[in-house]
Amino acid sequence: MSFKVGAHVSVAGGAEKAIERQKEVGGNCGQIFAGSPRTWSVKEYSEEDAERFIQGCNDSGQGPYTIHSTYLVNLATPKDDLLEKSKDCIQKELYAAEQLGVEYVVFHPGAHTGSGREAGIETIVSAVDDLVIPDSVTLLFENTAGKGTTLGKSFGELREMVEGTSQDNVGVCIDTCHAHAAGYDISSEEGFSDMVQEIREDLGLENVKVLHLNDSKDERGSEKDNHEHIGEGNIGDQGFRNLVNAEVFESLPMVLETPNSDDKGYKENIDRIKELRN
Repeated sequence: MSFKVGAHVSVAGGAEKAIERQKEVGGNCGQIFAGSPRTWSVKEYSEEDAERFIQGCNDSGQGPYTIHSTYLVNLATPKDDLLEKSKDCIQKELYAAEQLGVEYVVFHPGAHTGSGREAGIETIVSAVDDLVIPDSVTLLFENTAGKGTTLGKSFGELREMVEGTSQDNVGVCIDTCHAHAAGYDISSEEGFSDMVQEIREDLGLENVKVLHLNDSKDERGSEKDNHEHIGEGNIGDQGFRNLVNAEVFESLPMVLETPNSDDKGYKENIDRIKELRN
């Protein structure tokens, strides 16, 4: 079984451009946006665009890929207009994933903004039930750092969402920075073991489909979502060594969303992850 690690890459210039960008950083799986992450727009791909992306993945041995939903989406909101916009956006992203042969769409569940935890989760579940999820795509709830009224901080909350919906092809994406910010100890062997046990008991390991690998600029439990280069934050090398060598996660695609600048980017972070793997 090949180790699947890659990065979130740009589709500027066409979806197929992501394949070459992934190759340049040494990834063999990855993540893209289907539109601008800070707007409601979702690109409509032509058959030719989709064919080039699918062929590129096949030729390069890359996959699976994930589409990350726009940051504006909030399925927990009590505001009807925002909820409808959010559902419409995710629906378009699901169709884009189907067209591109992308296996997953991941989104942040959202914030209840005062309506309450139970009402927020009920709204999320009802909204997901309203979606048409193509057979070839799995919709993933992403764990959150937990700031404010955001939902999905605990694995138990994520299970409520997964089990509450009538949809079959749903699951969870676990982000390491978010888990650390929420208070989970990834860095020590004992803490990591406890986290895995909580995932097993409160969420179900079978529901975890994708991992986002990001170190954190902030202390554990801070509820702050500030990504850092692998090994240079408060999770540190040992935390990622624990994770990438854990048998329970070895078959999962691992996608980096670490800082990306001219002096240090995805290639260096992917190389570091590979070095930490026994």
